[in-house]
Amino acid sequence: MRKEIILLSIITPLILIIVSAVLSGWFSVMSNALSDLGHAKRSIVAPLFNAGLVLGGLLAYTIAITSRGVKIHYNITLLYSAVMLIFIGVFDEVYGGLHFIVSIAFFLGLLIFILLCTLDKELSLTVRVIGVLLISVSLVVWVLHFTAKTPPGAAIPELISILSWLPFYLKIYYKKM
Repeated sequence: MRKEIILLSIITPLILIIVSAVLSGWFSVMSNALSDLGHAKRSIVAPLFNAGLVLGGLLAYTIAITSRGVKIHYNITLLYSAVMLIFIGVFDEVYGGLHFIVSIAFFLGLLIFILLCTLDKELSLTVRVIGVLLISVSLVVWVLHFTAKTPPGAAIPELISILSWLPFYLKIYYKKM
């Protein structure tokens, strides 16, 4: 059952994000942030999108607090990221600055998780080097987004950060089952 929860913690938010993007009729991966889909006043798919984030966060939270064979620093970082993901869904873009803060906190949590993997001597050198490369790519796309508005929307940096984190999440949690 634990493997299923791990997979659901990934699949649930991603599927609901994709479905929300398709159903919205206006979302552009180049021009929008993913959170634009969750704006309670401007998006008809906001309940679906935000529910996906909250459910994904609750499932990841469950993994973090029930994983006994995983190093504590991974569990703490996953717990932190899960709570921030829940907060993104609860404090949508209507909340302005608060939404921005919890979003930044979430993406920093993902980067910290990958960084912890790059420092873990129990993981292969290949995995650790890939982690360094993915952190570098994530940082570059975020810097380009914030300094040069390239791309104009945050969805691409957000997706790169999420997709960079996923293999490390699976490596740490799925392999321990």
